[in-house]
Amino acid sequence: MTPRTPGRTARRTLRLPSRLPVDGYVLALLGTVALAALLPASGAAATVTKGASTGAVALLFFLYGARLSTREALDGLKHWRLHLTVLGATFLLFPLLGLAARGLVPGVLTPQLYSGFLFLCLVPSTIQSSIAFTSIARGNVPAAICAGSFSSLAGIVLTPLLAALLLGNSAGGLSADALLKIVLQLLVPFLAGQLLRRWVGGFLVRHKKVLGHVDRGSILLVVYTAFSQGMVAGIWHLVTPARLGALLAVEAVLLAAMLALTWYGAGRMGFDRADRIAIQFAGSKKSLAAGLPMASVLFGPQASLAVLPLMLFHQMQLMVCAVLAKRRSEDPADPADPEDPAPARSPATAAAPVHAPEVPSTGT
Repeated sequence: MTPRTPGRTARRTLRLPSRLPVDGYVLALLGTVALAALLPASGAAATVTKGASTGAVALLFFLYGARLSTREALDGLKHWRLHLTVLGATFLLFPLLGLAARGLVPGVLTPQLYSGFLFLCLVPSTIQSSIAFTSIARGNVPAAICAGSFSSLAGIVLTPLLAALLLGNSAGGLSADALLKIVLQLLVPFLAGQLLRRWVGGFLVRHKKVLGHVDRGSILLVVYTAFSQGMVAGIWHLVTPARLGALLAVEAVLLAAMLALTWYGAGRMGFDRADRIAIQFAGSKKSLAAGLPMASVLFGPQASLAVLPLMLFHQMQLMVCAVLAKRRSEDPADPADPEDPAPARSPATAAAPVHAPEVPSTGT
C-alpha cells in the first residue's frame, strides 16, 4: 500500500467542505435539543445545570483569551483597511439588515424569532471555516486568519453591547446588572486568559485535542440548559413548522445579500481577487461557538429561541460557502502569473502571518 503523503492529506482535508456534509457538531447540537425536549432539567437539576452552564461559559471565554496570540493580533493591525472592511460587514451591514427585517414582524417572524434573528446579525465572524473556504478558493489566507481573529476579539465587547442596545428588554437592556453579568462572565475570563497566556499557552497547545472536546462539551451543556429552560417555560408552542420555514427563507436572503455585498463591495473598494475572497468569507459568516454562550448570558430563559436562528444559519452558511469556494477555486489563474496556482496578494496583506492562531475548534 502506498503511504499517504502530507500533501495528499492536506488536499483531502481542504476538499471536505465541497461535499456538502451535515456538520457533525450541528447533529450533536440537534441531539442535545432533542434530549432537552424529552428530559428537560427542572427543579434542583435545573439549578445545578444552570450553575454548570455559567461556569462553562466562563471557561470558554478564558480559553478564547488564552489561545489568541496578542503578537499576531498586533502584527495584523498593519492591514487595517481590509480588517475594517470585514468588521464593517460583521458589525454594521449585518445589524442594519437585521433591523430592516423588523418589518417582517409579526406577519413572517414572531417577535421571539426576530429577536434571535437580530442577535444572529450581531455575532462575530468565524475563524476556522473562513480560513478553510478562503484556502479552497485560492484567496488571501493570512488575511482571513487575521480578519477572523479581530472579529472574534471585537465581538467580545461589541456583540453584548449591541445586543443590549438593539434588543432592549429581550436581552436584558442596558441595566447595571446586565452589564455586570457581561463583564463577569465574558470579559473577565477572556482578559484572564490573555494575562495567563504566557504560562498556560504551552499546555493548551500540547492538549489541543482534549481541550477541543472540552469546548464542544461546554457548548452542548449551554445548549441543553437553554433549551431545558425553554421547555419548562413552555415557549416552544410559539414555533410552528410554517414559522421555521419562513425563518429559513429570511436567513437565505440574508446570506445571499451579505455574500453579494462583501464580494462586489470589496471590488468597488479596489481590493484584488485574493483579498475579495478573504473579505467575502470572513465578512458573511457568523460564529456558532461565540454566539451560543453569549446568548445564554444575554437572554436567560429565552435563550433557546434566541439561538435557533443562529444554529440554522450556521449550517446554511457552511453548505452555501462550500459550493461557492469550490466555484472560486475553478476561476482562471491570475493573469499576472498564469503558471502559479496561488493567488497574488496585495502589498497591504502580503506580510500577514501565515500560521493560524490557536483558536477553539468550535469556531466554525
